Amino acid sequence: MQAPKDFSSVSPSAKSLLLMKGYTNIPYAKQAAALMPGPEVFELSFDEKDFWFWVRVMHFESRYWSIDQLLKQTDHTNILELSSGYSLRGADLCVKNKNIHYIDTDLPEVVATKQKMVTELELVAHLKGKLELLPLDVMNRTAFDDIISRFPPGPVTIVNEGLLMYLNLKEKETLCQTIHHTLKERGGCWITADVYVKRTAAMLATLPQSKGESAFMEQHHIEDNKFDSYDAAQAFFNDQGLELVKEAVFDPQILSVLPQLIKVLPEELRNSKERPPKIQATWLLRAK
Repeated sequence: MQAPKDFSSVSPSAKSLLLMKGYTNIPYAKQAAALMPGPEVFELSFDEKDFWFWVRVMHFESRYWSIDQLLKQTDHTNILELSSGYSLRGADLCVKNKNIHYIDTDLPEVVATKQKMVTELELVAHLKGKLELLPLDVMNRTAFDDIISRFPPGPVTIVNEGLLMYLNLKEKETLCQTIHHTLKERGGCWITADVYVKRTAAMLATLPQSKGESAFMEQHHIEDNKFDSYDAAQAFFNDQGLELVKEAVFDPQILSVLPQLIKVLPEELRNSKERPPKIQATWLLRAK
């Protein structure tokens, strides 16, 4: 029997992501980032805030809102977030909606830290809906089913951003089988912001990375774990019994960091008519 995979080495990326989101107007991101001690894990300079810094921040802000965009197109009140990191999306929704039952999951150490954040930010007193922060190994089918059983009857929306690129093909298939089983049994949908396609060699050559970031990407085979194309991604999910229903539509005008990016936009890009390459999509999937 194969030993369970240790995902603990991934958790520092959740810290890095929170610090970047702290520059946006994502709910509670600034407050949560202020509670996170220690230097930035990838050694990016948050003081220089150059073009590539704001490109990264804009990407992650866009990814966050793309999930919210699709969430608003469902009427489900049972929501499970997988590998949520230090995102407080669940808290935000439960503050706004008394009907929401949101189960927010990640590795035990991430959940413990987030629980302290929720306490320090005094969010519990403002919750109208039901928020649960629970540890979950997404590769453990029994643990996954136990989490699902905590919801009252009705369809379930499963949400994730920043998970599939840490899973190899076999692990992706295992997770898809678990999610497919849940959706067939309960109804609902899966909103995933993890439809990433591999970058070209030219794109990789121009992307600035610190030694720490490069090592992290290599350690977790991030580029290898991405899809070859969007068609290949759709075919993969289709093979797992999951069909693409909707794709989030990117609207840069809603992004709080857009003015910062425009300030540092290189002249050649400022005058370019070409759209930047699309490296990621957020999809709403249903079980066939």
